[in-house]
Amino acid sequence: MTNSVDFSGRPFHFIGIGGIGMSALAYVLAKRQFPVSGSDLRPNHITHKLESIGAHIFGRQEASNLEFFRPQVLNSQEQLAADTKSKLPQVICSTAINTNNLEYKAALELGCPVLHRSDVLAALIADYYSIAVAGTHGKTTTSSMIGYMLLEAGLDPTILVGGEVNAWEGNARLGQSQYLVAEADESDGSLVKHAPEIGIITNIELDHPDHYDTLEEVIDIFQTFAKGCKTLIGSIDCATVRDRLQPTISYSLHSDTDADYTVTNIDYRADGTTALVWERGKALGVLKLRLLSRHNLSNALAAVAVGRALGLEFGAIAKGIATFEGARRRFELRGEVDGITFIDDYAHHPSEIRVTLAAARLQARPGQRVVAIFQPHRYSRTLTFLEEFAESFTHADLVVLTDIYSAGEPNLGLITGEQLAAEIAKQHSQVVYQPTLPSVCEYLLQTLRPGDLALFLGAGNLNQVIPEVITAFCEPAKATS
Repeated sequence: MTNSVDFSGRPFHFIGIGGIGMSALAYVLAKRQFPVSGSDLRPNHITHKLESIGAHIFGRQEASNLEFFRPQVLNSQEQLAADTKSKLPQVICSTAINTNNLEYKAALELGCPVLHRSDVLAALIADYYSIAVAGTHGKTTTSSMIGYMLLEAGLDPTILVGGEVNAWEGNARLGQSQYLVAEADESDGSLVKHAPEIGIITNIELDHPDHYDTLEEVIDIFQTFAKGCKTLIGSIDCATVRDRLQPTISYSLHSDTDADYTVTNIDYRADGTTALVWERGKALGVLKLRLLSRHNLSNALAAVAVGRALGLEFGAIAKGIATFEGARRRFELRGEVDGITFIDDYAHHPSEIRVTLAAARLQARPGQRVVAIFQPHRYSRTLTFLEEFAESFTHADLVVLTDIYSAGEPNLGLITGEQLAAEIAKQHSQVVYQPTLPSVCEYLLQTLRPGDLALFLGAGNLNQVIPEVITAFCEPAKATS
């Protein structure tokens, strides 16, 4: 794939435009008045939104889609041939697109420039005063919080994140200022392409064993990213960040460290968190946030560090953070029916599950059960972290597992959801395996009771059952059974 992005007006065509990362890029480009098109096998609210701002969406991924860009009349004149080539789109792919994809093959045959999603993001990062948020966990919440903080402070940023945020009704917005806030993903190694003004690294763990064999390989990617950042902000509560990266500006939840930004007087409550923020030994003021638990306080401290690096007064920073409601699928309240609270969360790594369940336990009232419903994501991740998964559900009263969501990986027969359930059962007394989403739904309808906090965990399609379960509990016959 080439990596030279043309912002002179040449069209952009996205193969798989409905994906959360691809659609954010398409949205910003379309709002910047570039011709944008794309294909996706499953139209959704995101593709409908792109259509509403002028993007042309194809419902199939096939070679004929690129005929859309051919001139209607052809002759042998050299100038027309040159014009034809210049009008062919830049074709954008993600790592998920197979080289046997018919649309991809047609793009190569036509001579279209073929770019990876990360090439476009890197070009946008270079086009702005950019703040790029990286790290194994917390990227979406931290980047969304920073974007929201800058928006509330009147800095009108462009934002591209890996989740949807109510404040800008989606996963992207186009601002009119020089600032851009972006989530930078390490999953496929493309993080090394980005060279922002400010880079943030929240933490580093092995999370994508389909791409990396060892933690050292992951660290190497982050080290390369760090070298490309003019200013690096990092959490020294992560030993790997502290020891292997030496950030320019550091933050920590522990006041006895030598971090540039720390907190004291921490109060974790069921309705949010408060803490006194310190900047290099000087008290800045009290920070309040609606988000729960220590991991979100750490995310907020990263946002404070960014705001101060940009010259914002602490009052403006605190005001923005105090009203940030979070991104969708990050401890998102989906409903409360018949005394049951339904929460949707993207957690799919053992560390994420552990902290999300800790937040749920914090929110749960005395006597309220925390019911964790989990769909493992990828065979490689489930197999690699089998022991860690088994130990990550201690804050749940009941664990309900379904089979593994492949995310396109081949099933090599090495691990199943039932095997994971058996491993968790060695550490937990209440574990139930339901192999399919319909069976999960049926089990929950029979098992959930008033007062339960039902937490749906996973990066796959488990959350599709939430509306069905809520609707069933809304029915008078079911509610009184």
